[in-house]
Formats: sequence, structure tokens, C-alpha cells
Amino acid sequence: MTDIKPYVREVRYYECDRMGVTHHSNYIRFMEEARIDWMDQLGYGFEKMEAEGIVSPVISLTCNYKRPTTFKDRIVIEVKVNTLSALKIGFRYVMKCGDVVVFTAESLHCFLDGARPISMEERFPALFKLISDTL
Repeated sequence: MTDIKPYVREVRYYECDRMGVTHHSNYIRFMEEARIDWMDQLGYGFEKMEAEGIVSPVISLTCNYKRPTTFKDRIVIEVKVNTLSALKIGFRYVMKCGDVVVFTAESLHCFLDGARPISMEERFPALFKLISDTL
């Protein structure tokens, strides 16, 4: 099993709305940053995936906003794979400020080569095993 560390980021001023809270759309960006970091820690970054012809677009997204965050808040984002098949991968995200959960989400992605679905397990067994080992 691979030990993946949480992704940590600080809320920037421009990410806040006129009420001084982090605009809801930024959490989706935070998820993507954390997912990219997760892949980097796995040793198979997005650059490598894309160089091998793999893309993994989002096909569904569910978000739960629990508590607001504000400028300079330090958000710790835990990313875990919660579903994996040859054709799809699902991630779960838990964002915290200190011990307080501020946001949870799930994203589902498919695997494509160009516009064609691919079986990750067949075409890229090493990557599929790396991801499987995180479960």
C-alpha cells in the first residue's frame, strides 16, 4: 500500500467573495490540485499519463459544503480512491481546517485515449496496480 500524504494549501485573497468567504467554485479547483498531487505522490503524474495518451475527465461530481473558509485559512485535503474499475476511478475528498471538516466531495472519472474509452487494467497494468495498491 502506498502512503499518500494530504495536500495542504492556504486560501488566497482573490479566492474569496465579497462576504470574505472562499467562493464555492474554488473548492473544485482545490480538488483538482489535490488529485494532481496525489498522482505525483503515486509516482505517475498527469504529465506522464498524458504523454502516454491517457486522459481522465470528470464524469460526475458531488460536493458537500460543511463550513466556510476564509482568507489565509490552511486547508488540509485528504484524497482517497473509493471506487476503481478497468474503465473508471472514483475519488473521495475530505477538506479540513484544523480538526473541522469544511468540505467533502466525490468525483468520478473515466479513462480515455483521445475520445475512446479504454481499459486501464489492460492498456496500463502498472498504473492500474499502483492505484489498486492504494485501496
